[in-house]
Amino acid sequence: MIAITGASGQLGQLVIEDLLNTIPAEQLVAIVRNPAKVSQFSARGVQVRAASYEDKTALVQALNGVDKLLLISSSEVGQRAVQHRNVIEAAKEAGVKLIAYTSLLHADSSPLGLADEHVATEKMLQQSGIPFVLLRNGWYTENYLASVPPALQHGAFIGSAGNGRIASATRADYAAAAAKVLTLENQAGKVYELAGDNGWTLAELTAELTKQSGTPVVYQDLPETDFKAALLGAGLPEGLAAMLANSDSGAAKGGLFDDSRQLSQLLGRPTTSLEESVRAAL
Repeated sequence: MIAITGASGQLGQLVIEDLLNTIPAEQLVAIVRNPAKVSQFSARGVQVRAASYEDKTALVQALNGVDKLLLISSSEVGQRAVQHRNVIEAAKEAGVKLIAYTSLLHADSSPLGLADEHVATEKMLQQSGIPFVLLRNGWYTENYLASVPPALQHGAFIGSAGNGRIASATRADYAAAAAKVLTLENQAGKVYELAGDNGWTLAELTAELTKQSGTPVVYQDLPETDFKAALLGAGLPEGLAAMLANSDSGAAKGGLFDDSRQLSQLLGRPTTSLEESVRAAL
């Protein structure tokens, strides 16, 4: 059996949809806090089991009979290390034979502050004795496309990534890669650096946005502190604003770029282009 934690999240749902193309529904386990959020999967025969990242006892029960586990990193930045430890310890107790973990692109050398908890989790996996495979995901294209409406409204796209190239891919691309790894044999010990085929700068993103929308949009590069302040002014919580500003700053240092094309090789197709993603966002 294959289990997915955080299965009600956007990535988790896409992974399950992909797996349903090749794996019988009864061989899939969706682990969620609230089973009602994935009723569409239980209706199709997927086993839905309730457990949170904080409840190790429930996690052990949820992982009963599971061979392979996709540990999707928690969305609670600052709490991830503790939560992931619960999942890893529960997996060991339940006898899980392989853990695939969604880490961060080049986590061990990344300039992004987000890398710390991913590195800590990778070390936990190494120490657990459970065979594991690392899916070091780059940035979701959607992370930037969420800013398209205000950019069109104000004619400006703000950030602090400078001329850093961002080799992003869509959430669906990363989900398909995770599903593929879970169905392949002999994955233990592998480290995948997953990113889009072609990197782009935020200036190139705004040029593409201008081209497709017909509305002139310029990229306005800001110091990290000013970008954070602008995000706070737009109503984002302190933690999220700090994370986004720091990630942009990390992108300026090359933290979101990779040109190995391991993602498209795994998928057996090109990753979704920026042009396609902008078109879909519009």
